[in-house]
Amino acid sequence: MTTTQQVKPASRINFAKAAPKAFRALIGFDAAARDGLDPALVELIQIRSSQLNHCAYCLHMHTNDARKAGESEDRLHMTQVWHEAPHFFTEKERAALALTEAVTLIADGGVPDEVYAQAAAHFEEQELAQVLALIFTINTWNRLALATGKVAGTDER
Repeated sequence: MTTTQQVKPASRINFAKAAPKAFRALIGFDAAARDGLDPALVELIQIRSSQLNHCAYCLHMHTNDARKAGESEDRLHMTQVWHEAPHFFTEKERAALALTEAVTLIADGGVPDEVYAQAAAHFEEQELAQVLALIFTINTWNRLALATGKVAGTDER
């Protein structure tokens, strides 16, 4: 085989069909996590986690969902570099993005107390729990998409 030949990816399971109870439970957890949260914040969290996890499938889906919900192109482009673009995001959104990074990259040192405290300063306890649940679900969706070979730009959801 030459280096210009492409290797066809191995066929992967359809998780929704192979483990329907687990898939439905994840859908239920995702729906419960979103309950009461600002839809724009939901998409920002999902976009940032998907960027960090290198999940093109979820990133494509959530940037499109954010656009459909009215999110600006500027903010979508700046999500990757939100630390350097403070005027694009509210303090509350910045706290959520910092928490998203800490939880998504938890193996890099856990969730620092200052990151958690900043999030707790901007979210009531119940809302903070919802944000954490959302971060947990998008990380699970990212891992599911990557492990099962989901391809960005397909109609498969």
